[in-house]
Amino acid sequence: MSTQARTADEIAAEIAETRNRLAGTIDQLVYRVQPKTIVERQVRSAKASFRNPDGSLRTDKVLKIAGVAVGVLVTIVVIRKIVG
Repeated sequence: MSTQARTADEIAAEIAETRNRLAGTIDQLVYRVQPKTIVERQVRSAKASFRNPDGSLRTDKVLKIAGVAVGVLVTIVVIRKIVG
């Protein structure tokens, strides 16, 4: 804090600058918490988990997911045959 007396114009300018900074921060927070933004961020993250840093497809992860999907489908078919 300065020991010099500030003029009314300096104080007003500082208040305006602070107000603008806060408005920008609030706008960023509002954008970040919008459901659409959250979904887009999560989709990008999920897609990125299937890619290597060089952009190539991570086949090991794709095969694991495909194996789980096939396993679930086979389980459903078996259960339907047993019940029906």
